[in-house]
Amino acid sequence: MDFRVMGLESPLFHTLQHMMDMSEDGAGDNKTHNAPTWSYVRDAKAMAATPADVKEYPNSYVFEIDMPGLKSGDIKVQVEDDNLLLICGERKRDEEKEGAKYLRMERRVGKLMRKFVLPENANTDAISAVCQDGVLSVTVQKLPPPEPKKPRTIQVKVA
Repeated sequence: MDFRVMGLESPLFHTLQHMMDMSEDGAGDNKTHNAPTWSYVRDAKAMAATPADVKEYPNSYVFEIDMPGLKSGDIKVQVEDDNLLLICGERKRDEEKEGAKYLRMERRVGKLMRKFVLPENANTDAISAVCQDGVLSVTVQKLPPPEPKKPRTIQVKVA
């Protein structure tokens, strides 16, 4: 819809027109446009709305995230770039039954996501995840500490 056809030339309507002309990625024809993409905004909201507890134990790190109502198939735990732990899931709205209407809608639906940079001593080959009573616990084992180097004796030859 072109607002100029209706005689609306204000800066507000110009901005609205520009936003409507942009693609979903926010790129549009204007390559210098620096606005965040819709997917970035969606992911940022998902991360802000997904609280987590992180605990350190002598041999592991434990990440606990509330994920009520999600089944194991709805939750994804990945390691990216060898040190980035990505935990995400999506809660969908239940199908409405015929004749029912919402009087109040307070439970959050949509994407849940958190990203954590793992410490250097995290063993990314020893990660386990368990979801019990709506709480996801991801355990990342620690690598054993490096052994101190023992002094090495060099034999001196007589020339």
